[in-house]
Amino acid sequence: MTSTNEQFIQAANQWDLETLYIDLASAKGKRLTPVEKLHLRGLLCGYSPVEIAEKLNKSARGVGVDLCKTLYVYVKNLVDKSDESIENWRDVTEWLEEAGYKTQVSFEADNSDSVSLKVVVKKANIILENNHLIIDLNMRIVAPSPSEAAIIEDKSTDNS
Repeated sequence: MTSTNEQFIQAANQWDLETLYIDLASAKGKRLTPVEKLHLRGLLCGYSPVEIAEKLNKSARGVGVDLCKTLYVYVKNLVDKSDESIENWRDVTEWLEEAGYKTQVSFEADNSDSVSLKVVVKKANIILENNHLIIDLNMRIVAPSPSEAAIIEDKSTDNS
């Protein structure tokens, strides 16, 4: 059987899961369980609670009740929407995207004169105001550690 850490893992390609897990744990008051993380990743991959249940061979009603009593509550607290009701499971992903947890990842070209950097854009606002284009970015740039950079450099010179 597939480990719960390996299911719906494609969510990591578009969402800052590490930060989201930490922030939701803070909203919950303790760490998320592996099942809560699994259900969250399912939602972030665009699956409905019924589809998540089908993929996990679980009861659709059970997954729905689980989400209502756990993740939905934590997300509402996290994004300061405690007074709002969740009309649709998509509200959760929309609220988390608005809060800046959705990422867009791009990589620099790797050549012998440079080191690859991972750029994660957490949130981008583009506004046209008085004939000026304003782009407001919240991003993180991840560079390899000096030891990783040395390994990358050694590999590139070995191939020459």
